[in-house]
Amino acid sequence: MTALEIGIASFPVLMLLIFLRVPIGLSMFLVGLGGLIWVTDGTQVAFGRLKSETYTTFSSYSLTIVPMFLLMGHFATLGGMSTALFKAAEGFLGHRKGGVAMASIGACAGFGAICGSSLATAATMGRVALPELKQYGYAGGFSTATLAAGGTLGILIPPSVVLVIYAILTEQNIAKLFLSAFIPGLLAALGYVIAISIYVRLYPESAGTRPPVPMRERFAALFHVWPVLLVFGLVVGGIYLGWFTPTEGAAVGAFGTGFIAWTNGGLTRETLADSFLVTARSTAMIFFIVLGAGFYNGFLALTKVPQELADFVVSQGLSPWMVLALILAFYLVFGCLMDSLSMILLTIPIFFPVISAMDFGLLSLPAMQADAAMEVLKAGVPEGMGAEMLASIQDAIASGAELTREQMKELGIRVTEGRVNRIEAEYVAIWFGVLVLIVVEVGLITPPVGMNLFIINAMDRKTRMIDTYKAVMFFVASDLIRVVILVAFPIITLLPLMLMQ
Repeated sequence: MTALEIGIASFPVLMLLIFLRVPIGLSMFLVGLGGLIWVTDGTQVAFGRLKSETYTTFSSYSLTIVPMFLLMGHFATLGGMSTALFKAAEGFLGHRKGGVAMASIGACAGFGAICGSSLATAATMGRVALPELKQYGYAGGFSTATLAAGGTLGILIPPSVVLVIYAILTEQNIAKLFLSAFIPGLLAALGYVIAISIYVRLYPESAGTRPPVPMRERFAALFHVWPVLLVFGLVVGGIYLGWFTPTEGAAVGAFGTGFIAWTNGGLTRETLADSFLVTARSTAMIFFIVLGAGFYNGFLALTKVPQELADFVVSQGLSPWMVLALILAFYLVFGCLMDSLSMILLTIPIFFPVISAMDFGLLSLPAMQADAAMEVLKAGVPEGMGAEMLASIQDAIASGAELTREQMKELGIRVTEGRVNRIEAEYVAIWFGVLVLIVVEVGLITPPVGMNLFIINAMDRKTRMIDTYKAVMFFVASDLIRVVILVAFPIITLLPLMLMQ
């Protein structure tokens, strides 16, 4: 067998190990190690890579952001921030039909802004909101489905551990990815609220009502949310404004939430030790998956499977949009069977070269030149520019033609094809990353193996899983509509980046 054939044959072997319930990190590691031994016809390269891959993976400075964000989520729970968020949202929405469920979504969105884990968001908000939903007569399946869907906001609304891993894999700017995910995250929360509104109208008996809260109590509850706003503003705002790097921002967030938890009495010597232990366990699990993926993807790179796949797809003449649709459909299907982080680590090194080879036409040279020219002209006509040159520039902008070198020189701008291609490549990478994050997030609530569904259902043993499955399909439908909108209108994702250019 050729190296390429061995690389292709490794996929069914890997899937078999995963379906036999071998931990995915170990599965990728074993297949990658065995594949390297087979391709290189010996153990020297494989064992040498074992040493180098382990060191380069765990010595990565960027990965230190992962335990910091996980620890920040634990401290936020100890500080009572999850409860404060829910109470504030419930005060303003709880008296409406389906309002407590809507408040749960709002609280999940707020908690997701200080916790980069979907599972942690689902588990934390489940403990806070599930008793309230039960108390006010919400159906079991509807309650668990709502909290499972709300938990997915933990990885979509920045900061996000999965986005950090994607940024490392594709060598993208973490802060720009966080910024681009913000609007899709808000759209997700809005879509879930709409889904709840539709559900309670179709099934009125599934949701009870609660008495309105006096306005004074509403604003009192809102006041207690200030620690969340402070931490989110400091961490995310500080990253965007360049005050500190994402890793430093994560450390600042962990310290801030820890300090707030200590002042609230939630952080003691015992709970601090427990937080460190839980964070260490979660980090070890994530890092081992990262190591296994690195080893397996290194084996695939040696067999040239990603490069050959990219060349094959391009040679088929399929439109970039068709290729993107097929990749997203793949994520939707396999997201039902694998967790989000594993999916990202396993597939991005394969699919990203394919997407990078496609031309989606997100930017054009004349449009960028026109934008740069209008910026200059807005400040006034440059000194020494003649009326004839000004008229020719205005005609080129109006007709959508490229500016000549002389015209750009007169304007003092430099917008070349190479620069446009670099910016478009970055835009495509970030847009694709947000889309992948969303479709992988859908897998967390899609039967039969939605991880969030099992976490929430474990907290409510009286609710049948089939009832949760039925109710969660409304949220899945909302997610699919959102995916279609973000694919059709990339500007929604990329607008914050374009405004920063």
